[in-house]
Amino acid sequence: MPANTALWLNAKGAPFTVGPAPYTAPGANEIVVRVRAVAVNPFDRAIQTMGGIITPWISYPFVTGSDIAGEVVEIGRQVTRFRIGDRVLGYAAGSDKRRNRAAEGAFQDYVVLLAHMAAPIPDAMAFEEAAVLPLGVSTAACGLFQKEFLAMNAPSSALAPKGETLLVWGGSTSVGSNAIQLAVAAGYDVVATASPRNFAYVKRLGAREAFDYRSKTVTADIIRALRGEKIAGAVAIGAGSAASCIDIVGACTGNRFVALATPAASFDDVPAGRGRLPRLAAAAARMVAGNIRLALKARLRGVRTKFIWGSDLIANEVGPMIFEAFLPSALADGRFVAAPSPTVVGAGLAQIPLALERQRQGVSATKLVVTL
Repeated sequence: MPANTALWLNAKGAPFTVGPAPYTAPGANEIVVRVRAVAVNPFDRAIQTMGGIITPWISYPFVTGSDIAGEVVEIGRQVTRFRIGDRVLGYAAGSDKRRNRAAEGAFQDYVVLLAHMAAPIPDAMAFEEAAVLPLGVSTAACGLFQKEFLAMNAPSSALAPKGETLLVWGGSTSVGSNAIQLAVAAGYDVVATASPRNFAYVKRLGAREAFDYRSKTVTADIIRALRGEKIAGAVAIGAGSAASCIDIVGACTGNRFVALATPAASFDDVPAGRGRLPRLAAAAARMVAGNIRLALKARLRGVRTKFIWGSDLIANEVGPMIFEAFLPSALADGRFVAAPSPTVVGAGLAQIPLALERQRQGVSATKLVVTL
């Protein structure tokens, strides 16, 4: 049995520590992957600083992390899609309430994955590239395709234009990069916001038009661009995005729905450890107030909103739709690319906390990756 090592979170608000971990064999419909690259996400930091609020079900010590790429080393019962040695990417769902298992956290050498949440990667794609995809594509897919969200058509190789336009606010982010590509693959037009230096980037991914989210006239500019079109809804990513999307969608015809990918208040200044509670309380108060303001604005504009939980697709038809039916062929023939591009910031589990801190300071049109 292989020796395993993990980046442990031993308690709520505790620092991350590297230590031995048990190797867990796969159950039915599971695989074990030897991890070669992981990507970091804001959600990983949020679990450390406010896990008692957003993931109260977690039992510590725990292993967090969602994005992995590596090689299949063991296959559970009823798994027919993979063989030992296959190169795969996968969404590690250990932090989801329905899984709640340290063995399924990404930040370790050997990870248990649900087989339907993994996809083969092309030989020409590096593990570092593949690792940027799982959580970003999962969150985007939840917002676009789940029935209680935008309920858009599934992505397909046979493009059939829908005659509807999706607004992606935050097109150069991880979720935005995937939302643009998924929507285009499903036959929708896309308009996106980004900083001007990323206009060409979001257009390469398939956006028809790009708008500067910092412009004082951006809301009016997008409303004008969408005049006469039927909207498929909006995905709001980034601070302040929800209010702007509500205003825009509320002025359009079609699906007046905004899928929210970013909380109403940031918890980035909440530290782990000493000094945590006062800042956590202040951030929580800002979130409550922000949610109330957004709910009132949405009601006045006749717009529906709902916050995306990026792991919900593990338990419905969207997970297999993306990881089984779409991604394998779309990655193989280049219809879908790993985006944003990876920035490798180190090697080894001990580098992950440093990557998380660098991410907290802000990145643009890239995703931070650590190799293992």
